[in-house]
Amino acid sequence: MQFTASIFNRSATIELMNKDIYKMDQPADVLLDGQKIMSTSQNVFSIMGLLPDHTYTVTVGSDEEQIHTLKESVLFNVKDFGASGDGKTNDTAYLQAAISACPKDGTVLVPKGTYYTSPLFLKSDMTLWLDEGAELLGSNDRHDYPVLPGMTQSTNEETEYNLTSWEGNPLTCFASLITAIGCEHVDIIGPGSINGNADTADWWENPRNKRIAWRPNAVFMNACHHMRMQNVHVSNSPCWAIHPYYSDDLSFLNLDIRNPYNSPNTDGFDPESCRNVLLLGTKISVGDDCIAIKSGKYYMAANHYKATENIIVRNCRLERGHGSVTIGSEIACGVSGIKVEQCIFDSTDRGVRVKTRRGRGDRSLIDDICFDNNLMDHVHMPITLNMFYFCDPDGHTDYVQNTDPMPVDDMTPKIGRIRIKNTKCIGVDSAFLCAYGLPEMPIEQISLENVEADFLPEDKQRKDRPVMMDRFEPIKGIGIWACNVKEIDMKNVKIVGSSEKEPILQNVSKTMIND
Repeated sequence: MQFTASIFNRSATIELMNKDIYKMDQPADVLLDGQKIMSTSQNVFSIMGLLPDHTYTVTVGSDEEQIHTLKESVLFNVKDFGASGDGKTNDTAYLQAAISACPKDGTVLVPKGTYYTSPLFLKSDMTLWLDEGAELLGSNDRHDYPVLPGMTQSTNEETEYNLTSWEGNPLTCFASLITAIGCEHVDIIGPGSINGNADTADWWENPRNKRIAWRPNAVFMNACHHMRMQNVHVSNSPCWAIHPYYSDDLSFLNLDIRNPYNSPNTDGFDPESCRNVLLLGTKISVGDDCIAIKSGKYYMAANHYKATENIIVRNCRLERGHGSVTIGSEIACGVSGIKVEQCIFDSTDRGVRVKTRRGRGDRSLIDDICFDNNLMDHVHMPITLNMFYFCDPDGHTDYVQNTDPMPVDDMTPKIGRIRIKNTKCIGVDSAFLCAYGLPEMPIEQISLENVEADFLPEDKQRKDRPVMMDRFEPIKGIGIWACNVKEIDMKNVKIVGSSEKEPILQNVSKTMIND
């Protein structure tokens, strides 16, 4: 049973190289130096409690590999800096002191206990180790959170410095519980937890109102490189749980991200204007989109352009939420090279969710998007592509919502190639595929290959609106509905239980069906 390993100083994450979706049918024994340490059916799992700079032999089934953990210069225990971990004392200063004092390649250990804290700022070349039973518990008083200015003019008055973001614009926000700015070579390892504590605070009350500053995330990374998170539990985030921003070469391995189903705007994982990001073996169950891939609004595209590229999501389980994997709508710099594979989408409203609108700009190209070998289990609307998304204060204006052709200009977004392969959808409800392109800029290509969709019985189907736009009435039991698309390719596509036996197509230039 072949596997690959991501190595840390005191742990390793193993990914089994198979075609199984998220987990195997039968568990496999895992041995460390010949001694059984676990039996697991997960395709991705972590081995904790290792020693730094040490060679181990890992055996999974019949495959055996040697791994060598990273070196560590020093281990700081936050309790030696004065932290109490009693869940009541404000431990912020003691935790921050340990982080600030940590030398290159050092580790800050947060041992078992609950550490009540306001935001912590990481530094480069360190490991933050949240041990078994350790919890960082966010302060429930917003006055304990530093304010980060969204945009600051540089001293030369010619450039500007972007420190943080709110929904695609450089607006002033509170610092996040874990904040990393300009950091490199940082690891955050578990198996402890980061608890935003928003369920005991007022973050989720009147969430669209700015009070002092916009809401923080649980984890925020700005202009960071070569950062990793492994085997950490993240919960109760005031807003998005994990938000990498203008950062590259990031790995998020074997995480557990959970927010209440009714918590507002609590996306699980939102890479924005990032490149080379891996999300592996992670469970997400939240109140909004599980994953939302973004690249900012028009101001950022015009003044701080950076497209989101090369995002890989593999062996993850995405539950509840509005969308399993969403692309947009803050997407003015464009998104390309997205690959999602071997994932389970469980009971989300939508599975593949692409959303944009006029005003995102001509740099907003969504292209080379591939979903391969995934299972959608009771996802109401598995595939929705929407170029009339009614977000932002002007979202319901005639400019955004008019379905007649508008002039193509520097505010016109584009959707290129979307591919869905080797995918089974069970318990479909409203519609299997609903795509609505702009009349002046149709969706380039939708490709479906080896796809099966099974609808719920008619009496259990509910009417819903697959695409959030004006003048689109709720529907149910629809297999394929598409408007303003250049090309739809279907090869070995089977739809069972829909009310319409043939696709409903409007202004679709080319349809290729090969059963």
